[in-house]
Amino acid sequence: MKIPTTKAARHARIAELLRQQPIRSQPELAKLLAESGLEVTQATLSRDLEELGALKLRAEDGSLVYALPGEGGHRIPPARVGSSETPAARLRRIAEELLVSAEASANLVIVRTPPGAAQFLASAIDHAGWESILGTVAGDDTILVIARDPQGGDAVAEALLRAADRRA
Repeated sequence: MKIPTTKAARHARIAELLRQQPIRSQPELAKLLAESGLEVTQATLSRDLEELGALKLRAEDGSLVYALPGEGGHRIPPARVGSSETPAARLRRIAEELLVSAEASANLVIVRTPPGAAQFLASAIDHAGWESILGTVAGDDTILVIARDPQGGDAVAEALLRAADRRA
């Protein structure tokens, strides 16, 4: 199969491969792309992964695999599809890896993550179904979490820090 050499087509194929199977390295991804008829340099592949917001998460077998931030209803990384992991357990696992800090003011909480990880963590927060949280808004490395209680930000920040096994 020959894939058009446009950036959009390349990004679409990379996203498709990352959804289909756990990919542990850029050389592994480059090989799969080449098998699809798409040759890319390491620099291009690295840039593409960054532009797609790909990040590495720990799979059930302990290895690190590439995952994309959630889109639409498909918000579970490929390595976790079909697992029995609960939304709360998923939030704990992702928070342990990605939550850098959480600070509150009234009912607002600012959560910091490494670059490119905010949308992924925000999706896990949204899907955890905490009654105390109205919702999230995520940027690149910052999440705005809105607490339901007008003064509930401190409690939400503390709960997120506990989920990530961090101290308030």
